[in-house]
Amino acid sequence: VQLQASGGGLVQAGGSLRLSCAASGRTFSTYAMGWFRQAPGKEREFVAAVNWIDVSTYYADSVKGRFTISRDIAKNTVYLQMNSLKPEDTAVYYCAVRPGYGLERRVYEYDYWGQGTLVTVSS
Repeated sequence: VQLQASGGGLVQAGGSLRLSCAASGRTFSTYAMGWFRQAPGKEREFVAAVNWIDVSTYYADSVKGRFTISRDIAKNTVYLQMNSLKPEDTAVYYCAVRPGYGLERRVYEYDYWGQGTLVTVSS
């Protein structure tokens, strides 16, 4: 599975960005796609995940109500709409695939990772 993330950039606090992650290659009968982020000097942390089949979603408390994860089956792409951005959202954002059913927040549950896209939120 190859994952190509895009959409990062520089935005002022309170602004919005939409990240995209296009998947290609091997397919699975059921899987989840997630977004994680890693700020300088910190561990990679879970942001959001979506189950590809039933579109159930799961969010970290820190982004709930501000971020929305969605997917487009035809384009094999997952999106992360980020609104009301805060300086503490600054990080490299990664998309990842977890084969099988279930929405997980642990990094080791995900087998395939994209290259990351940088989001910088200025105060």
